[in-house]
Amino acid sequence: MKSGNNSRRAAGREFARAEAAAKFIRAKTKLRPRIAIVLGSGLGAFAEGLDLATRLPYARIPNFPRSTAIGHAGQLLIGKSAGIAVAVMQGRVHLYEGYSPAEVIFPMRVFARLGISAVVITNAAGGINMSLKPGNLVILRDHINLLGRNPLTGPNDDRFGPRFPDMSEAYSKSFRAIALEEGRRLGIDMHEGVYAAVPGPSYETPAEIRYLRTIGADVVGMSTVPGVIAARHMGIRVLGISCVTNMAAGVLDKPLDHDEVLQTGNRVSGQFIALLHAVLPRLEADLKA
Repeated sequence: MKSGNNSRRAAGREFARAEAAAKFIRAKTKLRPRIAIVLGSGLGAFAEGLDLATRLPYARIPNFPRSTAIGHAGQLLIGKSAGIAVAVMQGRVHLYEGYSPAEVIFPMRVFARLGISAVVITNAAGGINMSLKPGNLVILRDHINLLGRNPLTGPNDDRFGPRFPDMSEAYSKSFRAIALEEGRRLGIDMHEGVYAAVPGPSYETPAEIRYLRTIGADVVGMSTVPGVIAARHMGIRVLGISCVTNMAAGVLDKPLDHDEVLQTGNRVSGQFIALLHAVLPRLEADLKA
């Protein structure tokens, strides 16, 4: 009985921590966004074009984990894009940085307390599907969790969501259709695929990539999935976008380098930003429908 009481208290503390962070953020801006965007490695330029932006370094937000990964600025911006109020994470934290699953999904918990209804989660990914090439944008239709951990393990607080959340539509069908349609309208070479999440920080071996291709993965990365699971737990709808910044190990006869990830992200940032600008008003309309 004592152990059960301790577990419930731990779950309650997580809710209180998220509410404290949300209260701090609400006090810093009059904007009340319904859409959040998480920007991955090399994709942070979108945040620089926000109007009326309030910038909050993660270090200033109570309980918020601080990003240490190269290419992640580590700040939250609340502003407007295409006239739509948005909360934008310029960088995230990962399990490979030494953070716990609860710390990795904490920002998503905060988004829920802020009233966020939809989140666009982006990442830099390695291309597994042989039809992909660096610079392609891939709209995620599903994922494979190979992190070895689920962020919902442990006591469940029903104020966040149910004990056993459904994941049959982890990535919103209507959001996917919107993104693919707008991307093609803009002349972007759009793809749809399955994302495999692995722990990192070492890149995968060629044998591991052959395995991932066999089980149905199109792209691979070290993020995204914990946040998606937490979002769906809380009823937040998700649009996932991978930028193929390099081909995975063994696809090309050359070693993998994180500098290539950042360079490719910077190279395609124009297309990526144009896609987000086109998609956001339609996501907002879809939420109101």
